[in-house]
Amino acid sequence: GSGKPSLGMVSVLLTEQLKRVKEVLATWKKVDDTVSQLCSTSSAAVSAPIDTACSTNFNITAGLVGFLSGNFSGKTWRDEYLGVNATVKKDGGAELTDNGVQFQGALAEWPVGKQGENQLYHFANYSFTLVATVSIQGELKKGTIPVMGVRLDGEEEKLMELSYNSENNEWNLLPGGEDAEEPSSTLATEGSQHVVILIRNDTQGSAYVDGQSVGNAPFQLTNANSKEISHFYIGGDAGGAGSGEDVSVTVKNVLLYNRPL
Repeated sequence: GSGKPSLGMVSVLLTEQLKRVKEVLATWKKVDDTVSQLCSTSSAAVSAPIDTACSTNFNITAGLVGFLSGNFSGKTWRDEYLGVNATVKKDGGAELTDNGVQFQGALAEWPVGKQGENQLYHFANYSFTLVATVSIQGELKKGTIPVMGVRLDGEEEKLMELSYNSENNEWNLLPGGEDAEEPSSTLATEGSQHVVILIRNDTQGSAYVDGQSVGNAPFQLTNANSKEISHFYIGGDAGGAGSGEDVSVTVKNVLLYNRPL
């Protein structure tokens, strides 16, 4: 009559919770094994800024907290680690292909602050590494194609963005919504796969494409220190120049680390 659960009920609940924990741990182990094999594939999904990225003394899963791969349906791109899922922001704007998730006039949002009170990725406000394998189909006659980036709360301001200009085959890093003074570039071939990396190390951002530096971006903390990250965006940017139907961005093996690589 006290309303308290019986010992038998508590035992059942604990047994179910323990079963769930074991299932999650088994899933994490399986995903760790999958990620560890990426370095040995011909189209390795990781190419850290340092040459030792896939060497024997580099643990590719250390600090890895999110992994978007082939678990995609409808508008949901599910995290293989059973954490935070990404969501496509346009009906029919993305589909799963043999080469990854293809975005056409759409993007996926991977929430940080946008997740609410229980923010599994709150660390991104201080440091993170976001890695993905991307390919771009089609050409944009004018403007740039957003590939992935970070938006602050309010969604009006970008913390950083990696974009591609198909007119001059140039990759650009946009810090705080503005072009870097002298953005570096990497020649790209339409349809070929490229490993792209965004890194935040406290007040400094940087980007790499196929192991080559695209540039560094010191953040303007006078504007950004009062705002936290809303979400990562992948495959495009709502309202951006590359959001047209004539260009598509295919993304696979998105890895999120809670530390700078």
